[in-house]
Formats: sequence, C-alpha cells, structure tokens
Amino acid sequence: MSAAVKYTLGRIGLFVGVLAALWFVEMNMFLRLMLALVFSAALSFFLLKGWRDEMAGEMAEASERRRAEKERLRSALAGDDQSTEDESGDRRS
Repeated sequence: MSAAVKYTLGRIGLFVGVLAALWFVEMNMFLRLMLALVFSAALSFFLLKGWRDEMAGEMAEASERRRAEKERLRSALAGDDQSTEDESGDRRS
C-alpha cells in the first residue's frame, strides 16, 4: 500500500474517531463537524508524522524520476542523446 493511501486513510480514520467521540456531546451538528475537523488535523500532525514523511519521500522520488525522464527526452529530441538511438538499433547512416 502506498504511503499516500495509508496517510489519507489515517486522516479519515482520525476524523471519524474524533467525530464519534463528539457524537454524544450536545451541540450543533455543524459545530461538531468543525471541531472534529480541527481536532483530527491537530492529532494527525503528531500521530501521523511517520506516514507523512514517508509520503513526502515517495513524492520527492517520483518528482525526481519525472524530472530525469523529462531531461532525457529533451536531450533525445535535441539530438544530444546518441545512446538512445544506438540502443534501439534504428540509427541508419
């Protein structure tokens, strides 16, 4: 399971848990939802730190891979990358 899915499910789980804890408190439903949102966000800041860092690392790696692939494609289109043509065997004299 990817870190983004784990973190998202953790955030939703915290929200549902806090909402369930506030369910029996006598107050307006809108206020109950807003309090659950704020408290779950504050709790997730501390409780889900590892998953958040893991997700950020995965996102940084994916960004770096995309950046490297984009640079490789740009150099291939500019004619600077002879190794791509040599590997494919399509180069003709």
